[in-house]
Amino acid sequence: MTELRNVEADLSRFRLRVLAATLVVVICFILLASRLVYLQVYRHADLQEQAENNRTAIVPVVPNRGLILDRNGIVLATNYSAYTLEIMPSRIKSTLDQTIEELSGVVEIQARDKRRFRKLLDESKNFESLPIRTRLTDEEVARFAAQSWRFPGVDIKARLFRSYPYGELASHVIGYIGRVNQTEKKAMEDLPDDVQANYRGTEYIGKLGIEQSYEEQLHGVTGVEHVETSAGGRAMRKLASHPATPGNTVMMSIDIKLQKLVEDMFGDRRGALVAIDPSNGEILAFVSKPTFDPNLFVDGIDTENWTALNESLDKPLLNRALRGTYPPGSTYKPFMALAALETGKRTPQQSIADPGFFMFGGHRFRDDKEGGHGSVDMYRSIVQSCDTYYYILANDMGVDLMHDELMKFGFGEITGIDISGEARGLLPSTKWKRNAYRKAEQQKWYAGETISLGIGQGYNNFTILQLAAATATLANDGVKMKPHLVKQVVDIVTRAPTNAVRQTVGERVAKPENIAVIRNAMVGVNIEGTSASAYRGAAYTSGGKTGTAQVVGIAQDKKYNAATVDERHRDHALFTAYAPAEKPTIAIAMIVENAGFGAQNAAPIARRAMDYYLTGMYPSEEDMALVRQGKATTPVGKQRPVAQVPWVAPGSAPVAPVAPVAAAPASSAASATMSALPARQRLQ
Repeated sequence: MTELRNVEADLSRFRLRVLAATLVVVICFILLASRLVYLQVYRHADLQEQAENNRTAIVPVVPNRGLILDRNGIVLATNYSAYTLEIMPSRIKSTLDQTIEELSGVVEIQARDKRRFRKLLDESKNFESLPIRTRLTDEEVARFAAQSWRFPGVDIKARLFRSYPYGELASHVIGYIGRVNQTEKKAMEDLPDDVQANYRGTEYIGKLGIEQSYEEQLHGVTGVEHVETSAGGRAMRKLASHPATPGNTVMMSIDIKLQKLVEDMFGDRRGALVAIDPSNGEILAFVSKPTFDPNLFVDGIDTENWTALNESLDKPLLNRALRGTYPPGSTYKPFMALAALETGKRTPQQSIADPGFFMFGGHRFRDDKEGGHGSVDMYRSIVQSCDTYYYILANDMGVDLMHDELMKFGFGEITGIDISGEARGLLPSTKWKRNAYRKAEQQKWYAGETISLGIGQGYNNFTILQLAAATATLANDGVKMKPHLVKQVVDIVTRAPTNAVRQTVGERVAKPENIAVIRNAMVGVNIEGTSASAYRGAAYTSGGKTGTAQVVGIAQDKKYNAATVDERHRDHALFTAYAPAEKPTIAIAMIVENAGFGAQNAAPIARRAMDYYLTGMYPSEEDMALVRQGKATTPVGKQRPVAQVPWVAPGSAPVAPVAPVAAAPASSAASATMSALPARQRLQ
């Protein structure tokens, strides 16, 4: 049977299909046209910018870090460029261990390089480029370049490195830079946007000392480069650039040659010394011994060196001048006497009879001189360092009055020096003890605790910086100036110097007539008292005070014998001084740990420092060797003019010596100082 087709129905269905297909095509074209109009018209500017960004990249240009100079223009911190071999872990094809192993066949990579790289990797994000080797030789660069195709994600980069040309010299005050860690990166997120932008691309910041405190001035202004990139992200050519502005030059008040002289005289002994210009608070020397080499930290210190520094019994990383706290011993007595004058507790003529001890509450407080000093007035109490005089005075004044008077000189207070980490020390009071202890019996102040405070023992603990600042205030007729380490900051563009601290008249903390009494007695100390032998034959008049501070207590029925005491439990040697006595330009406070008597081991160092600063004379080599051993008081041998002592930079020939500030004051314009430097120093 033949089936007949309905042609009209088939045509109708076909037309519907064609119409539907046509509608679909038209709608698609309309959508496509709409999208094209949207992209080409409405999104044109945005998409053009994105396309340009895909073709180009903005690369931050890290600025050269600013120089750090001493007061005479000697370069203490500078920069140099070197090649580094760096790995970007996110881009390597094989495992990290395998990549490093293969690299070792091309460039020497030691075990400490691997440990340092692992430490950096733990502190960084895996897409960052991290150095596995630094300071490559030209031969190593050439070897890697020839085989670089084998190591995707590994590259040679030219970087600037910080250099401290004098190594351990003044390392605690100069500080060092190090790689930015995750904690620091997180802290930077809270900084203003412009500051964050300025640190894009920056991998190293100041970690200690002046490098840290003056980070903003030393860092400079980050520049930018617009570069054209390939599809793989490699830079092809530079399109435009805005150069970086190097960091400013920081000129310290430190005289680095004076600093070196003092550090050399300490030798292997532990201790600290701070020298200040009393008239303006400029610090001339800031010594902490032992020291460390800050160059070890620039690339990231290796485990062996870190362990040696961190676990050493001598604690070379401790800034003893800033953070070490010590009982001041007899160097405290001039301030006690001044407090007595200020409060009316004593007159200069008032005397006591010293039998060689002071009895209080059944306890015998011994004087250093068996049998006593006889009749002692204020002058003799300082010149002969009579303990009994100050036992009685402390008992008469009481702890709280002593606290209120001595606090005026900065004891137990932050000085505000321009580097961080300063310790507060401890100037005791009844309020302090109530807050320091939990138990009621511990919170109570006992009258017997007051007695030893008078001779700088007991709870008294101060930094050498505080003791130096107090001595400078005494030398400045009772006017307290803020101590500071930076003299000027020189703008790298305009060369205009700016004073780091505004030179204003400080607060007067004592009456000039009372200051005169104490200063007269301190002059007597260096003429006829405990430090007379150290200052015999000096070309200037000076004032001073020796001190010996106990480290451990000695029973009343025992006599101290250094030979029977462990070296680290022996007494500390302290000394404070200023000169010239008529109008002081230098004040010193110092300690030699566990060295014994201040007159024998501390005063001789201060004398040589003052000779250099005031007269331009340098000790003989024989004298310096004896001072290191504590075997010389009066200078031995023939002193040398500073001009005859060459200043030798490490790894270089001797350069012209720098005269002390007293003989040739630094120029008021730091730019003039810079231009006067030998070319070799200016280029460092």
